[in-house]
Amino acid sequence: MAKRNIRARIEKFNLSQPRDPKLLEAKYAAMRSETENPFVFFRATCHLFYEDLPITSWFKKAPLTWICGDLHIENFGNYKASNRRVYFDINDFDEAVLAPCTWEIARLLTSIFVATETFAIGQDLAEKLCQQILDSYSQTVAKGKAYWMGDDTAHQVIKDMLSRKTEVKRKELLEERTELSKDKQKRSIKIDNKKALAISDEQKQKVQGFMESFAAQQSNPQFFKLLDVAQRIAGKGSLGVERYVLLVEGKGSPDGNYLLDLKKSLPSSLAPYSIIWEQPKWANQADRIVSIQRRSQAITIAFLDTIVNGTESFVLRELQSTLSPTDHLKITKWDDNLDESKELMRALGEVVAWSHLRSSGRQGSAIADELINFASKSKWKTEMMEYAKTYSQQVHKDWQEFRL
Repeated sequence: MAKRNIRARIEKFNLSQPRDPKLLEAKYAAMRSETENPFVFFRATCHLFYEDLPITSWFKKAPLTWICGDLHIENFGNYKASNRRVYFDINDFDEAVLAPCTWEIARLLTSIFVATETFAIGQDLAEKLCQQILDSYSQTVAKGKAYWMGDDTAHQVIKDMLSRKTEVKRKELLEERTELSKDKQKRSIKIDNKKALAISDEQKQKVQGFMESFAAQQSNPQFFKLLDVAQRIAGKGSLGVERYVLLVEGKGSPDGNYLLDLKKSLPSSLAPYSIIWEQPKWANQADRIVSIQRRSQAITIAFLDTIVNGTESFVLRELQSTLSPTDHLKITKWDDNLDESKELMRALGEVVAWSHLRSSGRQGSAIADELINFASKSKWKTEMMEYAKTYSQQVHKDWQEFRL
């Protein structure tokens, strides 16, 4: 089989965006590593999935919805919302656009096939899990009403996750990510070169400047007083994008401090393909991300907001322990308990369906009745399953080519 110029396509995409060269090389290293796997490669190459996606049949005819754009199995997790309760939901909207709902579903199903193949769980189980998602999505859409998944409404498998994360206190996160001064009155961000890197004085002044402007517009400016800032290392696809961890005054030093995440917003990698359908004219990229996240989640993550600095825009949100890798869904245990795994897949189908219903009828997205009618059909489900199965095999081949 002829090579697909995978390395050239990946480099072209990443070099088209402003990224830290050292972190970009770290991203490539993780994608190539024998200790990593095709699933890491899949997570880090969202753009490849949409470059290859055929805009035919159900990939074009399906109802338009607001999609997160990069829906894979580890893009679900727990987070503390603005009401300080913990929820389970989709949690990354960097790539969000208006597109057919099948784009979202196809990427999610593909991620399951890639993940199960990676950990030798078996394709039969993968199909069963994907079928659970498809059935749950259809049944939930058919009800026509969006709910949420919190500790009082979740499936037991999700409740167990939520209860563990509810117990993680903000002070524990501070102790993990920061250091106290000798007099124990002030905190600073711990530079461990794994989660946080030191930045230049020029970068600090830049962040200080636009955080002061942002704070001045808030009801409690003192809360957002910047005490320290470092470069944050997180994610796979976005590794190398300008991103900071901020230590702010919060409710008072030292133990009342808060940690915030500030990430530069770039155009969605789906943008070249989603122009078939008219997209809203957003004020900036952060406005796109935050607006779609707010309409898609029942309750948004705490402190979600946009910050604009000249031509640059950033998404601000609370940095939480519930965003750590241990709080995302892990696929290595899916074969331990099939009933529990099926319950988990049903939960994912519900979450995706609620997101689509919740944002229906907004700026070009299909109304609920259109989604209900679509969900009642069966042909598209068969096509999604077959495409995900086939494309997961292509992902494995692309990974092997990239590693050469």
